[in-house]
Amino acid sequence: MIKQHVTENPVMLYMKGNPSMPQCGFSAKIVQALQAEGVDFSSVNVLDYPSIRDGIKKYSEWPTIPQLYVNGEFIGGCDIVSQMSESGELKEILADVVKVDAKE
Repeated sequence: MIKQHVTENPVMLYMKGNPSMPQCGFSAKIVQALQAEGVDFSSVNVLDYPSIRDGIKKYSEWPTIPQLYVNGEFIGGCDIVSQMSESGELKEILADVVKVDAKE
């Protein structure tokens, strides 16, 4: 199911809570970064799905949540995404999503 999520959704965020009501500060920070870029994204509240909460850590080999995927590729957690947002790298990665979507 996780593989299906990350391949069918160009921007996929596994988080605690949902974009309109994050339930941890780290999830809120990534939501803010994505919203600042004006990109549409899908999300799963791992608090509602314990099997996904455990499974996503194994899938990415990354121990923490939130986790961001773009075009099926694991980007990182809060610290990495925050650094990428500050450096402009996140904008570049998300620009590729817009291009991919435009071609479909």
